[in-house]
Amino acid sequence: MFYIAIFFQYVAQYMKTRMQYRADLFVEILSDLLFQAVNLIFILVVFGHTTLLGGWTRDEIIFIYGFFLVPYALFSSFFNIWDFNERYIVKGELDRILTRPIHSLFQIVLERMELESLFEAVTGIAVMIYAGNSLGLEISWTDPFLFFLFVIGGMLVYGGIFVMIACISFWADARTSIMPMMYNIGNYGRYPVDIYNSVIRFVLTWVLPFAFVGVYPASYFLGKEEWFLYSFLTPVIGIVFFSISILAWNSGVKRYRGAGN
Repeated sequence: MFYIAIFFQYVAQYMKTRMQYRADLFVEILSDLLFQAVNLIFILVVFGHTTLLGGWTRDEIIFIYGFFLVPYALFSSFFNIWDFNERYIVKGELDRILTRPIHSLFQIVLERMELESLFEAVTGIAVMIYAGNSLGLEISWTDPFLFFLFVIGGMLVYGGIFVMIACISFWADARTSIMPMMYNIGNYGRYPVDIYNSVIRFVLTWVLPFAFVGVYPASYFLGKEEWFLYSFLTPVIGIVFFSISILAWNSGVKRYRGAGN
């Protein structure tokens, strides 16, 4: 209950701050929507030259893309740690974090949250509704619960991977380009894995399991029975990877000795 109360206090302060600069907030939301529109246009352009991509139709890939946006929006809202090395290790901000009676990672998540990214989830749901109507998909009473479960699992996959990457800074505080590169690799999870070769498919499933953010859970709602097992593994993979990232974080914090010169 203590952590829940802290979370809502941070959210309240964040909203007060953001509402003081409404024009900036509107521009950020608009730019995010335009970015997603460009990605959709790319899919439409690809299918302007073919009717199937690895056996997947245009509307199926659009549906997968829409699903991908929902857990990715949650990740972007609460795991904005792409500059963890520079801000918290090199500049010593972690010293301040560790003086407070709250878990360090939880506090960094709250400090760096960007709730306006949640609008991407709204976009994703709208895209899914459009594609689902085009495909004639039917919704059962269990689908909303499974959707919630898969979305949380996908967010934990993304969060776990990027927290583990951030943990590298505890052992090597030199600036690296791994984080931006990983953001680019993560985009592969928004497309069906069977359009890639077997090596990339293996990496996206078991090494950097970005496929569990988009294509695998979305396949359940598309009725792709050959992928059902992977769909239900989504929350398991999410919990496993995020748990490993927490263990790595706690170990790294114990190793941290401050930013003194």
